[in-house]
Amino acid sequence: MARDAPPRPAEQLEQEHRLSVCSKLCYAIGGAPNQVAGSAAAFFLQIYLLDIAHLFQVPYSALTMFLSTDQKERDSATAYRMTMEVLGTLIGAALQGQIVASAHVSHHCTMNLSVNTTSHFISLHDTPSFPEPLDPLSHQAKVYMIAAGVIGGVYLLGIVIFFLGVKEKDDPYALTSDKTIPFCKGLQLTIKHGPYVKLTAAFLLISTGVQLEQSNFVLFCTHAADLRNHFQYLVVTILVSAAVSIPFWQKILQRFGKKCAACGISWMIPFAVMLVTIPNLILAYFVAFVSGLSIAASQLLPWSMLPDVVDNFRLQNPHGKGHETIFYSSYVFFTKMSAGIGLGISAAGLEFTGYKPGVCKQSNDVILTLKILIGAVPAILIIVGLFILLFYPITEESRKETKLALEVLRRNHKSTENLDEHREDTSV
Repeated sequence: MARDAPPRPAEQLEQEHRLSVCSKLCYAIGGAPNQVAGSAAAFFLQIYLLDIAHLFQVPYSALTMFLSTDQKERDSATAYRMTMEVLGTLIGAALQGQIVASAHVSHHCTMNLSVNTTSHFISLHDTPSFPEPLDPLSHQAKVYMIAAGVIGGVYLLGIVIFFLGVKEKDDPYALTSDKTIPFCKGLQLTIKHGPYVKLTAAFLLISTGVQLEQSNFVLFCTHAADLRNHFQYLVVTILVSAAVSIPFWQKILQRFGKKCAACGISWMIPFAVMLVTIPNLILAYFVAFVSGLSIAASQLLPWSMLPDVVDNFRLQNPHGKGHETIFYSSYVFFTKMSAGIGLGISAAGLEFTGYKPGVCKQSNDVILTLKILIGAVPAILIIVGLFILLFYPITEESRKETKLALEVLRRNHKSTENLDEHREDTSV
């Protein structure tokens, strides 16, 4: 009988669960297209809505739980994915920035600003310098259409690679007696799970703060810091810094723990305040570099911590099935909500203070609002989010205990007999 079969060596089991570099890369590439489109929207949607328009479903990330049961392998795959997503963010911002830059850099602004007269100052405030957005032949409309086509092509390429290169396992955690949790009941259980509530609340605030800085960075450089000719290079600096620092943050969280690594998110606060108070070009590039480090930490950590929350929930509910997608779907919903909140706060604040699209110089109230949206508001949100994270109960020690407990649970349950014989691979 299979019950009497001798156990296989631990080294053989470890080899069977190890993911190949190719598999991790294909999994990681699947996250890049969304970041290409997302970063283009994050950095340029606000200025497009104001100056031109005149106004991740079951999330792909849930697949993390079905790649491997090993926590280190999942963390490694997540680091691969986040590196590729930040690179996707870089590609999106670089492509979008280079294509649409000509729509927001106007030579007449420089010429008019050099004449210091009251009549010119009034005309700069009252006369939009760009064509009406409804004109389909305007230069601004054309460059945004070209950018949309390029971004769409990159999106399709990444999705095809992901679809062909990644296989998901048929719930490697499930026991034979498992029953799928109904959505409403599963949602009720997840929102009552303490670690999930604390993690989601913390990163909802942190993500909103980061989103505010991203969505208003171009506007700030254009109207408040007199860096309209440099904003695309500052964006690229932020994203290059974020991309190259992902492996650094992965080492930090492995050595010091995930909660400790979260402190790195706060690095952007003093430098953002410095940029607001001293809008110097050299300082702006330095601030962009440091901000990239913090943004990388804010993107990597929640997706590395969420699988630990799911494991903790499974240990407390060993006979439930299908809750992984509920956790991930809910978290994606909250992150998208934070993006909407950030964009809404920005648009409402700028409209209230009298933002006028197309003019070369905005009013002092608009400039003050941009400074607050770049400096003060993100700082407050990030600090409050990190404070909530202090009460997040999953430590490195408890995470290891959960891993061992789950291994014992699967080993001792009758469904683990000949588990590999019943495990199937299905295409995503």
